[in-house]
Amino acid sequence: MRSKLFVPASRPELFAKALASAADALSFDLEDAVSPERKPQARVALRALLRDSAVREHRKVLIVRVNALDTPFFAEDLNAVVQPGLDYLNLPKPESADDVRAAAAALERAEQANGVRVPVRLLLNIESPKALRRAAELAAAHPRVAGLQLGLGDLFEPLGIARREQSAIQQAMFTLRIAAGEANVFAYDSAFANIKDEAGFRAEAQLAQAMGFLGKSCIHPSQIALANDVFRPSDADIAHAVRVVEAARDAQSKGLGAYVVDGRMIDPPFFERARALVQHAARLELLTVEQRAVVDSRAS
Repeated sequence: MRSKLFVPASRPELFAKALASAADALSFDLEDAVSPERKPQARVALRALLRDSAVREHRKVLIVRVNALDTPFFAEDLNAVVQPGLDYLNLPKPESADDVRAAAAALERAEQANGVRVPVRLLLNIESPKALRRAAELAAAHPRVAGLQLGLGDLFEPLGIARREQSAIQQAMFTLRIAAGEANVFAYDSAFANIKDEAGFRAEAQLAQAMGFLGKSCIHPSQIALANDVFRPSDADIAHAVRVVEAARDAQSKGLGAYVVDGRMIDPPFFERARALVQHAARLELLTVEQRAVVDSRAS
């Protein structure tokens, strides 16, 4: 999920174009992008889309950002969009573990009502000082939580922090990533509002990638290629990771806990990172035939 494109749920004329894009995931928005009077029609459009079996042929991750738990829209949102085609429910503004558990319980009821057999996971937006401080607690509140998503605009603007203040961005990203790591869920980066500033988007995405984030949110199709490029493992990194995985078999047979690959010492944390990178490259179909053979032999 290198790139996740936001799509206003009130604009069904954009759905087909979004599905045909190069984005790994689509996040249909029922919250800020949709005015209250248009939310009912947006729910109807999303319900039809998510129930369409042809949509799944696009092999995209499908996400819906619903309205917050304490709004009068939340229950109706879930009843409409918790359908067999939904992968993640994006929950805005959770402030406590109780919020997460309440959302998970409501999600389970909607699944039962709508005949959804594959559990829908939760992606939590971290967009307030309290949520950032409690991020690990929120992430660990329920097994349905799959990831934490940073919301820098909502986090910074009320506090008067400049959205482009690099030191603040770095601290927020690091805090969220460590919290996600504690709970063993993924971290996902924020949106970048200046569509014309490609260099700014790329720089922020590169920072997120260096901190171990899974990908970056896109508010315009022009940002998709940038995110996909930044979060694509390089050929050199893939080749090194495959060599680490290959060398691990020999090291294990010799009873070695640490060994050297390409002049670098490898022990369990480095091996786990290499294995995760190889798995990521395999999902993106980036492994060569020879590399796949190495990985397959290691798994057997």
